Amino acid sequence: MSLEKSVIERYKAGAEIKQESLCCPVTYNPAYLEVIPDEILQKDYGCGDPSQYVKEGDVVLDLGSGGGKICYIASQIVGAQGKVIGVDFNPTMLALAEKYRKRIGDEIGWHNVDFLRGRIQDLKTDTNWIDQILKNHPIHDRNQYEEFQKQIESQQTNHPLVKSDSIDIIISNCVLNLVKKDDRKNMFSEMYRVLKKGARVAISDIVSDEHVPQELQNDPELWSGCISGAFQEEEFLAAFGEAGFYGMCIDKREEKPWRVVKGIEFRSVTVTAYKGKEGPCFERHQGVIYKGPWKLIEDDDGHVYERGARSSVCDKTFKILTQEPYKNDFIPVEPYREIPLAEAKPYDCPKNGRRDPRVTKGLDYNKTTESEDSCCSGSC
Repeated sequence: MSLEKSVIERYKAGAEIKQESLCCPVTYNPAYLEVIPDEILQKDYGCGDPSQYVKEGDVVLDLGSGGGKICYIASQIVGAQGKVIGVDFNPTMLALAEKYRKRIGDEIGWHNVDFLRGRIQDLKTDTNWIDQILKNHPIHDRNQYEEFQKQIESQQTNHPLVKSDSIDIIISNCVLNLVKKDDRKNMFSEMYRVLKKGARVAISDIVSDEHVPQELQNDPELWSGCISGAFQEEEFLAAFGEAGFYGMCIDKREEKPWRVVKGIEFRSVTVTAYKGKEGPCFERHQGVIYKGPWKLIEDDDGHVYERGARSSVCDKTFKILTQEPYKNDFIPVEPYREIPLAEAKPYDCPKNGRRDPRVTKGLDYNKTTESEDSCCSGSC
């Protein structure tokens, strides 16, 4: 049995009868569980709670949404103005999620959840659309196959399952490790594609402390059980960086492993990351001061910031460092005279550059302040 088929069959069974071996103990906010039927709660398989990172008004994409539990939690958080999209490939799980969609929406007070069938490594292709095309127009020869391929390409371009630059946050709960290794680069690329600039991911998944040997990876039972497909913990973070994300952070890491197989520890982590460091650099005389406590740090683009030093940055980096997840670590230093972006010149960001205070203040700055008393407040 192939790894993908093993995953489909195991989670099909999990949608019918609870599979204890697929669960990590997770505590969710009980206030959000009251409207969710027991059938969904009992057949939920995850290792974390990425819904904690969702905000009011967000457009949320849940990769591997299963029975819909996290989607229905997120629906309550984002409110009537937000939207939640769940993507899953398993028809049995999708049927379970859809079964209670109207009822839950009625109880919450709004209907803002949609479930789509597709592979999370290919968020362009609408699987249900393909099935319908094949049902109505079976392929019997090469010419029909080539025409079918053109139809798929047109659908992916003009009507992708999930549009580019349309999502505020991607969440996923113990699903990325189920994707075949050959498809993982494309999976991260697709995640990056559908996010808006400045948007974020919150991914709960299983990682291993060591590389998983090939004989374990070839075991369909271990793979579908979220074991042998686990990312090695360092490589998990690296995969986000290779896709273009920045600000990757291990927000949660279980100290105690969930499973141990042949001395390899498998545990749950939740990683957050952001999209938006692409684009040109412009000089607008901005600076930042790294607060500490480290003597110096290096960002994902190789810029080094020394504690207490006024560092020279471009407009793009300035905006990144004064927003999440960095804003509490840096003091922004704005120029006294703002340079409109239309007048700003291209800037080659120095890797370890200092910003002269005179650049921020202006070379002709010559102000002097005097107090009436020699002491600041009457008594030194």
